[in-house]
Amino acid sequence: MGKYIAKRILWLIPVIMGVTFLIFTIMFFIPGDPVAIMLGSSATPAEIEQAREMLGLNGSYLHRFWNYASGVFLRFDLGTSFQYGTSVTADMLTRFPRTFTLAVASMLISICVGVPLGVIAATHQNTVSDRASMIVAMFGVSMPSFWLAILLVLLFSMKLGLLPSYGIGGLKFYILPAIANSFGGIAGFARQTRSSVLECIRADYVTTARAKGVSEKKVLMGHILPNSMIPIITYAGTQFSGLLGGAIVIENVFTIPGIGTYMVQAINYRDYGAVQGSVIFSAITFSVVMLIVDVIYAYVDPRIKAQYENKQRSTKNGKNKK
Repeated sequence: MGKYIAKRILWLIPVIMGVTFLIFTIMFFIPGDPVAIMLGSSATPAEIEQAREMLGLNGSYLHRFWNYASGVFLRFDLGTSFQYGTSVTADMLTRFPRTFTLAVASMLISICVGVPLGVIAATHQNTVSDRASMIVAMFGVSMPSFWLAILLVLLFSMKLGLLPSYGIGGLKFYILPAIANSFGGIAGFARQTRSSVLECIRADYVTTARAKGVSEKKVLMGHILPNSMIPIITYAGTQFSGLLGGAIVIENVFTIPGIGTYMVQAINYRDYGAVQGSVIFSAITFSVVMLIVDVIYAYVDPRIKAQYENKQRSTKNGKNKK
């Protein structure tokens, strides 16, 4: 199993390298001079050139890319923010816990609401409960998160005064953002759970258990749900990455000082250094999340581990024959 994990970790390197190359190339060839924008229209050409030299922006494409990529992979240096003059790595590490907290809270709400809805829909197929659950799921898919966020602010903050509408200061500040960010996840988990549970309900081992007189509750808890969780775990990894991405919009609605607001401010001010660093940091985060999901999936589903071990055994046998 250790070799499987090591192999998955090694696969992260080309992914991050590809993202680094792509975002650096886009930022290099995009129109506009970030230094001139940063210094303003009153700056002289000499001042602009001096600033470019200080920031390391006066070299060739290959020279600058080598310096930047080596900084990312050898020192985890994501560059410098042109606007603030601060380390992008330090900014990311300061803001990431807020974005991560929002994503985790959204994930918990999505699972706690979406999975039961999916189970109810599957175990009561073609009934009012099934249709009602799927209507709720479709409602969550079709509703834009920023629109829901505005409605929540108007109702619970401005009209009822129950919850804060902006900033950060405690867990209560995450309630409205997490609810707004989780609606799409609720819909996704409900649909995925329904599909997975229905597939297990039709399986032979469930039919056999029922034929032996096992109660419906024990069939559901002991046979259907454990086996239906495997596809849901895989979906959870993808959904968590989506919730991290959705936090970009939600953070700006609720003025949460996380990675989302940082990226939007960097784009608005054409802070190319901050844009590059935040995109690479996000790519690393998504890659690590998917790695964790792959490892959990391999532990939960023995078939993955068996397939990898059989492949390793076949490779060794082939070498021995030679």
